[in-house]
Amino acid sequence: MSESGNGRQAWGWGLASVDSQGRTLDAWYPDPRLGEAPAPESRPDPGFGSLTHEEPDARGIRRVPVFTIADLDSPITDAADAYLRLHLLSLRLAKPNTLNLDGIFEKLATVVWTDHGPFAVEDFALRRREVVEARSRAGGVAAGVTVLSVDKFPRMVDYVVPDGVRIGDADRIRLGAYLSPGTTVMHAGFVNFNAGTLGVSMVEGRVSQGVVVGNGSDIGGGSSIMGTLSGGGRLRNSIGEHSLLGANAGIGISLGDDCVVEAGLYVTAGTKVTIHDKARLEAGQPLQVVKAAELSGKDNILFIRNSVTGAIEARYRKVGIALNTKLHSNN
Repeated sequence: MSESGNGRQAWGWGLASVDSQGRTLDAWYPDPRLGEAPAPESRPDPGFGSLTHEEPDARGIRRVPVFTIADLDSPITDAADAYLRLHLLSLRLAKPNTLNLDGIFEKLATVVWTDHGPFAVEDFALRRREVVEARSRAGGVAAGVTVLSVDKFPRMVDYVVPDGVRIGDADRIRLGAYLSPGTTVMHAGFVNFNAGTLGVSMVEGRVSQGVVVGNGSDIGGGSSIMGTLSGGGRLRNSIGEHSLLGANAGIGISLGDDCVVEAGLYVTAGTKVTIHDKARLEAGQPLQVVKAAELSGKDNILFIRNSVTGAIEARYRKVGIALNTKLHSNN
């Protein structure tokens, strides 16, 4: 972006991968900073040294330093800007939903992510053979190139490894995920960019884009939280503190603190929910039925399906769940 901006700024030296068409496939920012960028004469040395190469390698990729300034309240300007913002999230310098990420999909290229680094999609077959042949000529084992994914977003751990977390399967955490210390993401767990945990949490299900999970909450195996990319528009669902989303359950609303959704139950905004009110039952009065959206974000609710009537009920609960403190001591 330009040297001036009216909003919050972040800046940093990045090492960019540029393909034969001049597209930036990725950029690594080892030490990005928040605040106004220094003047050109005051900028620190990036210290990339031999990591840079102006001539294309066997992948057809050049590695060049880039100095990036991002206006965090404005839409993303280019791929380098997008990668800087994703790094801010995964480095915990900015929390989910606090950065303007408008335009991110248009600015990021679809990339073949491999154990040899990023490749352009268009000439991948040719470039893969050239990498293998180059390695053989150098006296190495002519091993193949392993494709990790074909996507716009790379794995977080190839750029940022946050302290105090455990990750069962690194392929399932995208760059731009925000994982607080004490978070454990099991092998089936998934955390998208601009989403994550705000405290000690167990994640065995899916945390979609824009979703945040509060301290002490458990996202059960196979469960799902509807995010802004899965039909929710710009609505951002969240889970409060000490709540449980049961195994294979799902929500299209927010949960407050000390809430539980029983295993296998999916509650969307339009789901009809019967409010279980003991006083009304004892008085012989009909129970109130509301759309689940009216309960979104409220605390101390147990969502269950009545095994006799099949109705989805909301019941008051006094206490939240408690996570195993030893399990989440990830030092």
